[in-house]
Amino acid sequence: MSDKVLMKGNEAIAEAAIQAGCRHYFGYPITPQTEIAAYMAKRMPKIGGTFLQAESEVAAINMVYGTSSAGFRVMTSSSSPGISLKSEGISYIAGADLPAFIVNVQRGGPGLGGIQPSQSDYFQATRGGGHGDYHVIALAPASVQEMADLTFKGFDLADEYRMPAMILADGTMGQMMEPVTLGNYVPKQFDKSWAVTGTKMQRKHNIVNSLYLNPEELERINFERFERYKVIEEKEAMAEEYLMEDAEICIAAFGIAARVSKNAIVAARAQGIKVGMIRPITLWPFPKKIFAAAADKCRAFLSVELSMGQMIEDVELATKCRRPVTLCNRAGGMIPSPEQVLAAIQSVAGGLKK
Repeated sequence: MSDKVLMKGNEAIAEAAIQAGCRHYFGYPITPQTEIAAYMAKRMPKIGGTFLQAESEVAAINMVYGTSSAGFRVMTSSSSPGISLKSEGISYIAGADLPAFIVNVQRGGPGLGGIQPSQSDYFQATRGGGHGDYHVIALAPASVQEMADLTFKGFDLADEYRMPAMILADGTMGQMMEPVTLGNYVPKQFDKSWAVTGTKMQRKHNIVNSLYLNPEELERINFERFERYKVIEEKEAMAEEYLMEDAEICIAAFGIAARVSKNAIVAARAQGIKVGMIRPITLWPFPKKIFAAAADKCRAFLSVELSMGQMIEDVELATKCRRPVTLCNRAGGMIPSPEQVLAAIQSVAGGLKK
């Protein structure tokens, strides 16, 4: 499937996961990601894979835990309230140092909220989301092609670093249809000698576990895990820079907010306002160095979000508050319009002239 085909973002994730070698999917339907489960229900039986609609999100994530323990590529998908239910299991997976691929196609909240797109699970994804000290690799696509590409990337990163990787998309990305190219993924080989596959009396038993009753041992393991996280922060942070060469104002945005912002940037440039954008592709690890470098030359930052303001804190941290950071946002399932973002840019630019 190397030719371009028209697919929904949710379908692109599902097909990319299959091409990445995932043969086990466990999930539970919830809008706006149900197309992923529906796609897997059709495709998995035809390729010798496993599709199981679990009795709950809690059951689904624990099935992921068990399947990953055996060394298989496995995934689950949900939307915001469902990810909350999976959070305990995700913490167990992280604590057991297991790879897993998780998709969150976000909807408005808190609580049941609504079914419209949102980015209000940013804190949940970038701060671990469950109990204890841990991270998940959080990937933020801004197109249907990236929904597929970051699925390939996510499976590889999860296996390489033995930790959960998550696609953090919004409902718009999941439901949007665009041309996408698939079929170019080249599988990588990863050492999975840690897997519980049966010893055949030829090796010591492997134990997959996240329980350590000795506090010194648990502390040691946490410190070791965070050393691995430091490597990930150094090597794996990704971002796209757009018209940043001479920018005096830098927009920070991801997902659908970044696409809206590009239109506003073009309009602002036509008015003589020097504005550009940094689009984080990895939300964790956050591309701190790129933002820090931008703070050396930009005079102000504008964070555009579908939330009450969550990524803005990472922008402030990355720039060490050396420049003012303003928020342009909508919440509850609403999306900022290009006109709203343009007005926010004009307001920031006006403040710089004073």
